[in-house]
Amino acid sequence: MNVDDLQWQLSNLGGVLPRIVDEILERGGLEALVEAAREREDWFCAAGAVQGLCAAGEFGRAWKVVEPFAATGWQPAVRAGADVLLRWGRVDQALDLAHPKEQQENAVDAWRDYAEALVRAGRVEDAIGVLGPYLRGGRVLGALVEMTEGQGCDERVLELLAPIAEEFRRNSEEYGIRDLWDVLPAQARVLERSGHADEAIRLLGTDVAARRYGPQNNVEFYAELLARHGRIEELRDLADTRRYAAVRPYVTALENLGRAGEAEAYLRDLIAAKHPGRHESALMGLLIRQGRFDEAIESVEHTFDDLYDENLLQATMILLADQGQHDKALGLTEGRSPDFLAENEAFWLRSNRWWLMGESGRAQEAIAEIEALPASEVDDRELTIAWLLAQDGRLEEAIARLRALPGKRAATDLAELLIRHGRFTEAIAVIPDVAAQRKEKRRFWTDRTEWQEAAPSDVGYGCDDSWTAPNTAHLE
Repeated sequence: MNVDDLQWQLSNLGGVLPRIVDEILERGGLEALVEAAREREDWFCAAGAVQGLCAAGEFGRAWKVVEPFAATGWQPAVRAGADVLLRWGRVDQALDLAHPKEQQENAVDAWRDYAEALVRAGRVEDAIGVLGPYLRGGRVLGALVEMTEGQGCDERVLELLAPIAEEFRRNSEEYGIRDLWDVLPAQARVLERSGHADEAIRLLGTDVAARRYGPQNNVEFYAELLARHGRIEELRDLADTRRYAAVRPYVTALENLGRAGEAEAYLRDLIAAKHPGRHESALMGLLIRQGRFDEAIESVEHTFDDLYDENLLQATMILLADQGQHDKALGLTEGRSPDFLAENEAFWLRSNRWWLMGESGRAQEAIAEIEALPASEVDDRELTIAWLLAQDGRLEEAIARLRALPGKRAATDLAELLIRHGRFTEAIAVIPDVAAQRKEKRRFWTDRTEWQEAAPSDVGYGCDDSWTAPNTAHLE
């Protein structure tokens, strides 16, 4: 088993996609995943098989699936293997597996996982001691807070966090120390859960006022802390500083308190005053949640022909579709300005239109629109038509169309249709294995590099990434 292949799968979502694994598991295809883990050395299939077997109490079989992966020393597999052993009651074996080896790569991650195993084995103090030398690493700070929750050791955790937090407060502008920015919300979180919410609010409020943010600010965490404890006026004061991160929690808090009218008025005032921040998006979402669809569209339609990031057309369409308002969403695909359509926007707009039509029972009409256009004007034409055929209930036609198409994406779409028929082993088999996927990806980047080198210097490379691809990823 090749560790490089395993890491490539994790980094590139290679092999069988997690969502495909989840669907196979949900539909009763556990044994197909067990087989794929053994025969294809597919990590996501193995992880899904382990999940299903543990849920059924078959810990011995789960260990048999994950053991060859864990034997490579690859940390995600070691972590999964230790989890299986702990659930099986083989504590000593789990701790032996999880214990970091000498000169191990990713040592910090390994010690963090070992500490987690110690906590689950009931050795919380040992776990805290293991993490002590690594607490200046952000991932370890967060892990310490997570794994000690409910373990009755908050005072000990606070003792460890306090000096690091004070060091950050004294020297937050220094290079290197900025990596510790998340010690401030970590400290506040432990104070809050240990019954010292007022102290958490006081400390973090002072930090926010002093702009002790590091590379990422803590305003949103502080705002949500205020909201959880009913400090609405203080939250309003924070939002009034025009810090965008505090506006959303304030609006959400008002809405949760049944004061949606106040939230709406607040957002409209911000928009009218032209304060920075995408408050139109928050207002649109608020109105849609209240079922005021026409008003929601009206509140943001001035952005719909904008060629820049402020365009809320697609976001509005998606939120309307989530509420079953497909006809209203479809209406927004029409009447766009010629300038907007000339900037490649027509491609993603059409693909979203066909997605909406497929979701709303108008798949045949969408197929007719596609077939009436020149093939060069429809990206992923065959994949889109296959998805629409499936939406129209013509599954065998969709399957036949997809079988003729090359590449992982077509194979994945085909697999989803086969899963519907309970053909789990066949569904996995049509997806290229890791070696084939790696070869396909290398070929893609080689072809792309050669094209760029041969293209005129004034060609705008990257234009193929500037629009949204057709929504055919989920053949549901």
